[in-house]
Amino acid sequence: MLQDADALPQLIGEYKPLDQWQTHVNQLFYGLRGDQLRSYYQTYASADFRLAHALAADYYERVIEREKIRNRQSSSINRQSADSSRVTSHPAPLTVLELGPGNGNLAACFLSHLKTLDKENTVYPRVRYVMADWQQTVLDGALAHPDLALHRAHIETHRGSVEHLAGIADAGVDRIICNELWNDLPTKLLAKHDGEVEEEYLRPNLSESLHGKIQDWSAFVRAFQNNDLDGLKTFPPFFDELVWEKEYRKVEWKDVPYRKTIAEFLQSIDQEVLVPVNAGAFATLKEAKRLLAPDAIGFSVFDAGTGDMKVLNDPEKPCYGQFGGQYSFMVNFALVEAVAKHLGIKQTTLESQREFVGRSLNTNVITLMDLLATHPTAGPTLQTWKQDRLVLKTIRALNETFESPYRRRLEFPLSANMPAEERETLGAILCVLKDNGIPDTVAYLTEEELARAQKDLEEIGYENDAISMALSAPPSPVEYCHFACR
Repeated sequence: MLQDADALPQLIGEYKPLDQWQTHVNQLFYGLRGDQLRSYYQTYASADFRLAHALAADYYERVIEREKIRNRQSSSINRQSADSSRVTSHPAPLTVLELGPGNGNLAACFLSHLKTLDKENTVYPRVRYVMADWQQTVLDGALAHPDLALHRAHIETHRGSVEHLAGIADAGVDRIICNELWNDLPTKLLAKHDGEVEEEYLRPNLSESLHGKIQDWSAFVRAFQNNDLDGLKTFPPFFDELVWEKEYRKVEWKDVPYRKTIAEFLQSIDQEVLVPVNAGAFATLKEAKRLLAPDAIGFSVFDAGTGDMKVLNDPEKPCYGQFGGQYSFMVNFALVEAVAKHLGIKQTTLESQREFVGRSLNTNVITLMDLLATHPTAGPTLQTWKQDRLVLKTIRALNETFESPYRRRLEFPLSANMPAEERETLGAILCVLKDNGIPDTVAYLTEEELARAQKDLEEIGYENDAISMALSAPPSPVEYCHFACR
């Protein structure tokens, strides 16, 4: 069925499994809109520093602990050897690999905080930080992050598919980080039907309104199907005008890895319930097993999804969303764990991302978006420009006491339909916001920072009890999670 039956769409491709069209469209998206990513969505690391700092602190502590264990073992061996002389340690390089580095902010904040923590210069000088992505433009953009200039001697880039990192040696990596990438990688949607397993197929169309504006229709279709970015740039923007038809066909198991593991997983799922099968995530997991050294610190993934079978068995769960035309899937962490076990990865953990960040800071944290949701006027009925006003007033209140270790100008485009008087008022607020204040609308806030700002927050309508409840609230059914394995 058509998602929009009134669109009178024009066919621009044939039916293919969803993951194939997802890959195709996402490649076009990054090629045509890659420099506008933050116009469509923000990640927890694109401007904020808290996730990167938590990763740096975790890495530093675990490397130091591992070195202590090695030293104790070395001392014990030396004492047992009658003729051994004192051994001089020559610490090996530490390779940290980031899959999908985005704008480079996570790398910059990770390295800056690691350098700050490493007062004895035992870890940071040895770090070789490799940013991997399939697009050179992404790598160039990440490398250009101004705060990476201080760490340039420690940075390398690797262009290639994150699902198969050819050229990176086996068992040579100490730490792998993957932030909000799994949801963009190839994903199938499977469901049981009449004793068979079916998968979702899509067929792309273009809206009649845009079709009427394209003079050379056959040239557009060729450019779309052939990933001809230069050709597509000569036509009007089309991502928001795509109309998808769906149907379900028996799955071609020869195209699906880990068939036995997936089939066993689906036994716990009801008939007709679609579940994401994150094939791209499975491929990076397999690569991580190849790349990580035997005593490596491990692989950490941060993404939106769930490991709760009750949620996965809910036919109403949100399997995916579209942002600027790009497909983004929830991660089926329960199936990821099953695949990890299949691969022989014995140590896996799953926790909320908020718990990981809060544990590093030894306090409770929420995001600015969580805080905004507690305001009495917040909700879907609030007009867009009034939401903007609430966000900016909240940030101004927090900035009275909030101090970031970095200088970041907040990027906040004002709504086009805002009344002129409000636009002038909010524009003035934007101009005076300090550059070491709240860096982003998805920034993490600590319980202590909220307490210091309590009076200023109350003046714009926030209630302390509601904030306290948000700080102690359990994770949502579909939540940003931290999956780790060794």
